[in-house]
Amino acid sequence: MPDSNQPDVGCVLDARATIGECPVWSAEEQALYWVDILAPTLNRLDPVTGATRTWEMPASIGSFGLREAGGAVVALRTGFHLFDFDSGALTLLANPEPDQPGNRLNDGKVSPDGSFWAGTMDEEGMSRPLGSLYRLAPDGSCARMVEGLIVSNGLAWSADGATLFLSDSRGKKIMAFDHDPATGALSNRRVIAEPTEEIGRPDGAATDREGFYWSAGVSAAVLNRWSPDGRLDRQIPMPCAAPTMPCFGGPDMRTIYVTSLRHNVLDEKLAAYPLSGGIFAVEVDVPGVPVPKFRG
Repeated sequence: MPDSNQPDVGCVLDARATIGECPVWSAEEQALYWVDILAPTLNRLDPVTGATRTWEMPASIGSFGLREAGGAVVALRTGFHLFDFDSGALTLLANPEPDQPGNRLNDGKVSPDGSFWAGTMDEEGMSRPLGSLYRLAPDGSCARMVEGLIVSNGLAWSADGATLFLSDSRGKKIMAFDHDPATGALSNRRVIAEPTEEIGRPDGAATDREGFYWSAGVSAAVLNRWSPDGRLDRQIPMPCAAPTMPCFGGPDMRTIYVTSLRHNVLDEKLAAYPLSGGIFAVEVDVPGVPVPKFRG
């Protein structure tokens, strides 16, 4: 059963984001990066000082990962690019779906081997299984790993890299795969949970050191913690109408930062949740799994 002993959830940035997504923690900087998909911008927040910085993007940005060499790898509507924080220069690496103009790249994350994975979504209909999950290797090669998704979302790996979690937000299911950390190969695809709208349609996600999967319940204003076998272990109410993605950060990796959205939220919901579009923080007992940097 979900835990009724709820922690405090604080707002660390009243961002008013259209679609705030993809929070990424930089341990070296002790800073949080995130995107606003429709603005479209890549942003940086210092949680201690409140200082922010924004980089405008030329097309909608679904996700990104920090790079070992500096800068970031970004998933834009126009494909995967390298991005230089200092100059603002973008370098195209791959456009995985030039024949699918109704799709765009969505949720993404760097895998244990330093590749960048991101999936596509049916942005036009939000109902057709036209999306796929791609793996962008450090050498720039791009491979389709999973097909038949409506909205690819919720990428996260277990601490040992042996399990990949993936959700389909509109398919309302959370999946797990056996993952080979050396090659990126996937096998043994299985559905571990099928959350309802009331429980929380699964959006972005992160994993903790105990192997649990934290999923933003975008339709229910909650953050859900799922066990590896698909049991709802804990549910934390959020002060926003639609939380979109958690990530672990802070000096001890026990702070969960959660982005949210305002886009298409009804006025009565915004009245009840005026901080929608903000970034929130909740302290938990179990540290999260650090996300690597892209090696390309």
